[in-house]
Order: sequence, then C-alpha cells, then structure tokens
Amino acid sequence: MNKHISCNVITLFLLLYFYNFSNLSAQNKTVKDAGDVILFALPVTTLATTFIIGDTKGSWQFTKGLLLTEALTYGLKYGIDKERPDKSNEHSFPSGHTSTTFQSAAFIHKRYGFKYSIPAYALAGFTGFSRINAKKHDGWDVFVGAVIGIGSSYLFTTEYQKEHLELTFNSEDGDYLFGFNYKF
Repeated sequence: MNKHISCNVITLFLLLYFYNFSNLSAQNKTVKDAGDVILFALPVTTLATTFIIGDTKGSWQFTKGLLLTEALTYGLKYGIDKERPDKSNEHSFPSGHTSTTFQSAAFIHKRYGFKYSIPAYALAGFTGFSRINAKKHDGWDVFVGAVIGIGSSYLFTTEYQKEHLELTFNSEDGDYLFGFNYKF
C-alpha cells in the first residue's frame, strides 16, 4: 500500500477514535469555535504559502482540488438531505468543515511531503472531532468528508519540484559568459 494512502487511512481511523470520546468535552462551544476558525485558517494559510514560496503550479493545483471538494461536498449535502444530529437542518452529509480541512492537509502532504503535513492533519482531525462534538455531524459524515477532501486533493496534486538547475548569462565589455548554477 502506498505510504501516502496508508497515512491517510491512519488519520481517518484516528477520527473515528475521537468520535468515541466526543461526549467527554466540557468546553463544547470552544471546541466548535476552534473548528470553525480552522475551517478558514488552514486553506487560506495553505494557499498563501504557495504564493509566498512562488509555487504557482501548486497554487493552481490547490485551487482545483478545493473547487472539486466544495462541489462534491455541497452537491451531496443538498442531494442527500440527511438530518443533522442536533436537528438544525438536513444538510449533514458529508461534513464540509472536514472535507475542506482534509483537502488542505492532503495537498500539503502530496505536494511538499508528510513531515510538513503533520500539523495540518492534526488540525483537520481536530476539526472533524469538533463537528461531532458540536452535534453537527456523526462519524460517517466526518469520514466521508475526509475521504472527499483527500481524494480531491490527490486528483490534482503532484510532488513539488524545486528548480535546481539555472542557466546564467553575463556580458561585459564584449565578453560573454554562459554558465550553470545548481542548487542542492
């Protein structure tokens, strides 16, 4: 099994593990609010990072993955009409918070490597937990949201290839110099 896929499977099982402890939190509102903040902070930070490091190809890949994630998530939400555990509406399945945050984490994982994605997966897992804790979703809603986010990201994301070789040219007083710079 591919190491990227096996790490994602482990993360999904951790989500289900958190589901079993969702009633233990005494600070439900704080947990819910933190999940709401992560919903916006993680994708914004991820996309901003691609711009900061000059990874325009990665910016476009992230955007395509996010658009597919949102289209699938909201298409299912409005097509299935599953009632939320708190009975607030019929748009429970799948979890949009979870699909969005896992899409960001999976993008970082696939594009830049697992070690950079560990904090993002932790935040995405916490977001899934916060949705169960707030009684907005059950375990299946969160699980399928995570699968959608990871899958959407993996469809469009390639491994980051930093430019290592650069052609240089210099002309001075009629002399011309061609060269190569290689960055390790």
